[in-house]
Amino acid sequence: MGDHSVAPDHGQEEFSEHGVQRRLGGTSLHVLTGVALAFSTYQLIVAAFHPLSSLITRSLHVGFLLALTFILFPAFRHGARLSRVSPGDWLLAAGCFVLSTYHWVYEADLIQRSGDPSFADLAVGTALVVFVFEASRRILGLALPIVCGLFLLYGLFGQYLPSAIAHRGYGFDQLINQLALGTEGIFGIPTLVSATYIFLFILFGAFLEHAGMIRLFNSIALGFVGHSQGGPAKVAVVSSGLMGTISGSGVANVLTTGQFTIPLMKRFGYSGVFAGAVEATSSMGGQIMPPVMGAVAFIMAENLNLPYAEIVKAAAIPAILYYLTAFWMVHLEAGKKGLTGLPKDECPNPWRAMRDDWHLVLPLAVLVWMLFNGFTPMFAGMTGLALTAVLILGAAVAARVSASAFRYVFWLALGLAAAVLVRQMEQWGIVPLLLLIGALVGLSFVLKGGRRTLHTMKMGLVDGARQALPVGVACAVVGVIIGVLTLTGAASTFAGFILSVGEASVFLSLLLTMLVCLVLGMGIPTIPNYIITSSIAAPALFKLGVPLIVSHMFVFYFGIMADLTPPVALAAFAAASISKESPMKTGLKAVQIAIAGFVVPFMAIYDNALMLQGDPTWLAVAYIVGKAVVAIVLWGAAAIGHLRAPLNAAERLFAAAAAFMLVAAIPLTDEIGFAMSAAFALWHGLRTRRAAPA
Repeated sequence: MGDHSVAPDHGQEEFSEHGVQRRLGGTSLHVLTGVALAFSTYQLIVAAFHPLSSLITRSLHVGFLLALTFILFPAFRHGARLSRVSPGDWLLAAGCFVLSTYHWVYEADLIQRSGDPSFADLAVGTALVVFVFEASRRILGLALPIVCGLFLLYGLFGQYLPSAIAHRGYGFDQLINQLALGTEGIFGIPTLVSATYIFLFILFGAFLEHAGMIRLFNSIALGFVGHSQGGPAKVAVVSSGLMGTISGSGVANVLTTGQFTIPLMKRFGYSGVFAGAVEATSSMGGQIMPPVMGAVAFIMAENLNLPYAEIVKAAAIPAILYYLTAFWMVHLEAGKKGLTGLPKDECPNPWRAMRDDWHLVLPLAVLVWMLFNGFTPMFAGMTGLALTAVLILGAAVAARVSASAFRYVFWLALGLAAAVLVRQMEQWGIVPLLLLIGALVGLSFVLKGGRRTLHTMKMGLVDGARQALPVGVACAVVGVIIGVLTLTGAASTFAGFILSVGEASVFLSLLLTMLVCLVLGMGIPTIPNYIITSSIAAPALFKLGVPLIVSHMFVFYFGIMADLTPPVALAAFAAASISKESPMKTGLKAVQIAIAGFVVPFMAIYDNALMLQGDPTWLAVAYIVGKAVVAIVLWGAAAIGHLRAPLNAAERLFAAAAAFMLVAAIPLTDEIGFAMSAAFALWHGLRTRRAAPA
């Protein structure tokens, strides 16, 4: 968001996980900026000092989300004036925020009459539920509100359904009490996670972007792989993977790195469809790429009551294999079409880029260190964010120091001060680091050009608040599903069905769960997809012997793959808006590129060492990873139809069969798969060697 607009470019308006945004100016822009700054400031105060109870923290978070949504998103795409906010939307925005303070004002009364709400309680609760549905419709489209609405109808009228799926019946007051007056519905665990961890990490990513992290990632990717075979596409994979370490949002990754990588791929011979599909596939992997994974990872940690570091550990190898898949596919496509890389002299020196911008990596390194040393994600995120602010302000101050020797002394002193403060965080808390930021802000006001840096930080706060809207609203509205499932116990019905299928075959249960994830993903984002399927399917998989974290990762993984699967492939649609190609064709090609990635979760189910579960030995981990790599190589060759040379139909079928044998966990299938892999390599090697002279 810049000085004159709060909406992204036209492509993002049409194809993103959120609706068309208004382009505001004048007083409306100032009001919007003020509300966004207030939202970010509120979240930082909550993270640093925890001044409010949990329910109030959640309700005010939802109030800010609704207020910004009604200001920024019109009720209808067509016929809306994007340069102004209608009076009705101003009233809705103000009204929603006022309603969200009800839990703050009447907190003690709500606790005393819990389960017996007054008329005012029911009126406020009903209005909040309605407004959350309307906000999700504006920002996420119709699919998610319809799914949540069906669950709401089930809660209201489920007693009239056939006995196999019916519940005993609940009054309207019971339902509203469950959904809007306590911490089981729209103020449930997803909203708690959104109001704490998720917002901080979104803000962290926004600050790093404004600090120049995208430039650093692109320089590293171009320098290391830009000159290789199919270099531009490999740059897209590497830079999107690096961007995924700080972003956690697939569509946001497409709309940042894709503006650079998609035109670059097209310029060097890749089709627009393939370029868009590569970017979509690579960007979606950001949600499973540690250390800053997608919002689902934080919700999963809260649901499973596990340290976030455990989620990171389980996701690490599958994430690397996902990007290895994308990298391998673009390599094969480049070989098939004879595409070369960029000239060596046009690629930047990656070592020089890292030398110039090394300080940008420090907050990420500190974040990883804190996550793996017992600090909570909220505290680690706050520290990483504060360090990023220190670096941005420090760079502005250092730039005004004329003598290079003094500049190095300043950086050394600032680095030592920050290191000491981070080291003593457990004893001193966040306050000394905030005081350091305050001192640097004061210096920026005095120094020439410092105000530009402060403006950059202000826009980072505003952008962070805006980027949190789709995630936060999705977390709130999907609380309706959790509330109804908790109230009625309906999750056990579907879980029982999966268990009955699993008695015949665990594989069929996994296949059914995968299909549910993909079908749900055709209309709703990853977060609600994960919450629905993990509430219903993950407990059933656990009863079938699948470790709980592995079953949740299985659901999470396929929720991500759903965003690549047509007809509603949000990441592919965002990429297609940049490549100017058909969204459907881009989505289908993205599925082909990610096809090998579909087998990784199944391999993890049958061998938990792939997710580092069950205290595996290094030999066991090396074996399963090696097997997965061989399977990915074979799947990729079969899908693209090329290895050293084009593959004929028989070779493609044989390669696919060998890969399937390596995935299947049946006695002797590994041995058969490795034997078939060796036979395929020998067969293809001899054939291409004989064909080489011709």
